[in-house]
Amino acid sequence: MSVEKLVPKSNDAKDGEEGARAKLIETASMIMREGDTIDISFSELSVRSGLNSALVKYYFGNKDGLLEAILERDMTKIVEDVGLLIKKNMPPEDKLRHHIGAVIDTYYEFPYIHRLTMRLIRDLPPEGAREIADKYLKPLSEAYNIFVGEGIKSGVFRDLDPDLFYSAVTGAADRFFTGKLVWKYCYGRTDFDERMRDAYRDQTVDLVMAGILAK
Repeated sequence: MSVEKLVPKSNDAKDGEEGARAKLIETASMIMREGDTIDISFSELSVRSGLNSALVKYYFGNKDGLLEAILERDMTKIVEDVGLLIKKNMPPEDKLRHHIGAVIDTYYEFPYIHRLTMRLIRDLPPEGAREIADKYLKPLSEAYNIFVGEGIKSGVFRDLDPDLFYSAVTGAADRFFTGKLVWKYCYGRTDFDERMRDAYRDQTVDLVMAGILAK
């Protein structure tokens, strides 16, 4: 059977294909979230999506193509939200507090986001890695220069390196939500729920802001 015959049929073939493609992306994302992994089994993807795994090749070319599509879906929304925040008329301290909280929420929803980004940058050809950096990482880095720069200029923040600050914030979010097994085996805790997220968000925002506010 040809791959084309595996594509779901509908009254609108284009909508049917887009729906199947989106379902594969969402199902793969769910597998990574629940399994705390960026390795996807095609057999599990097929069972959970109800779609033939051969459609991965049809829509994405290969597994890396599927991973790139997941990253594009997730990171495009992140970059857009940061762009909207930059334009808001808010004091630098409030803007940065809001952003750090949003980073925590994002890593709670997509705990694989940093590992996925690094996996693709490492494994793709240089032009592919450069495209990821240009589309997602550089805009976020530039946003931190704006967030931090506005605060330094207004005297609200002490002088600090925006690039290092970017690494510190994303590192704090990534380390916590990829450390579920540490919490399980060291502390006997498995309560990685919304209450845990909210508590971590509040504490992290307070700690970070206390460290950068001008005295």
